Amino acid sequence: MLSVNPFSVAGESLPAGFLQGLLIVLLVAVVLGTLFDIIHKGSARYFFANMRNSKDKGRRLGGGELASIAVQTAVVDVLASGEFCNPKRRVAHLLGMYGFVLYVVATAMMVFRHPSGPTPQIWPMLWWVGALMVLVGGYWFWFFIRVDVAAEGHSPFRLAKADLFVLSLLASVTLGVVWAASGAGVGLLFWLYIVATIVLFAGVPWSKFAHMFFKPAAAFDKRVCEANGTVENLPTQTRDDPEQRMRHSMELLRDAPMDMGLGIKREAPRHY
Repeated sequence: MLSVNPFSVAGESLPAGFLQGLLIVLLVAVVLGTLFDIIHKGSARYFFANMRNSKDKGRRLGGGELASIAVQTAVVDVLASGEFCNPKRRVAHLLGMYGFVLYVVATAMMVFRHPSGPTPQIWPMLWWVGALMVLVGGYWFWFFIRVDVAAEGHSPFRLAKADLFVLSLLASVTLGVVWAASGAGVGLLFWLYIVATIVLFAGVPWSKFAHMFFKPAAAFDKRVCEANGTVENLPTQTRDDPEQRMRHSMELLRDAPMDMGLGIKREAPRHY
């Protein structure tokens, strides 16, 4: 099972080029959906406007500093998901991220490079490894790590619009694994897998799919603002300045010390 290309088996019962054409359509859907998301939310306009506004307010960064910031962003924020302070959340995210990359790359290789005939065992094996990583990270996150479940006591089956990406990803990969394990070829499981995959890639404007593309830009922008001193006009790390104290929305925090201890991080918020 781990050495069989399931797409090659299914391709024998499908019109020539069906799977290749489907992957191209899904790729186009992701590109168009991401562009729509960026334009609709104005994220690109915000980043460029923020760069222009902060250019003259902070110190000018040299090319070497910008290159160093770019490397730190790529290694820490992107490859290591350094923005997560919760270690469990970080591990689950890394499992899902790298698993999804393996899953997509292996799928593309098996569909385009080996649509029929023998397939090098490495690609089916990577497909299975990636799919299982996604399932472990995704289901772990969904049932045990989600904030509204772990901290607010909501049911893990409670659904919201923001859950579309995770649910469609889990549905697609789960159905894909069940379909591939059954060896059913083209049947009900195959078409359910195709429908779930279309929802995943075509639902970019309504899900968090696009965040994987502009989160690195946001992380880079944050590091640049910290390096040049502008910090996106956020309050400084002191409340000696009355103007800075008044910027806090909570009145109780305006005269509070900067270091107030661990607070809610002292223990897991499971009091519901």
